[in-house]
Amino acid sequence: MRMAFELQMLAAAVVLGLVHLFWAAAAAQPQRGLKWNVGPRDTPVELAGMAGRLERAFANFRETFPFFAAAVLVAYLGGRLGTLTTYGAVLYVGARTVYVLLYAFGVPVVRSLVWLASMVGLGLILAALVI
Repeated sequence: MRMAFELQMLAAAVVLGLVHLFWAAAAAQPQRGLKWNVGPRDTPVELAGMAGRLERAFANFRETFPFFAAAVLVAYLGGRLGTLTTYGAVLYVGARTVYVLLYAFGVPVVRSLVWLASMVGLGLILAALVI
């Protein structure tokens, strides 16, 4: 039996989250240093440049991903998968992928529009639950 496309997109979003995590950690390492990383981390280290942007992009991903995951799972379990959930999942994952790149390289305005596109994708999935 083939896995539902929306569940495949959920798995892709998990992979994207791991890319966020590892990319942000790797970018922060030179600024924070090994001593901070292996220590108790009692004193926060403010990150600058790309490392700071990647940390903020990952925080933003962590804010939206649970809603995406819940919406996809409710749509799947509720038998509401269809065109809206397919397009919504693609839009969310695609926009979130572009978003991290735009944020990492400091692209303003377009980044915010891409974030909005990811929210439209989430909205499409939610719409499928009530339409």
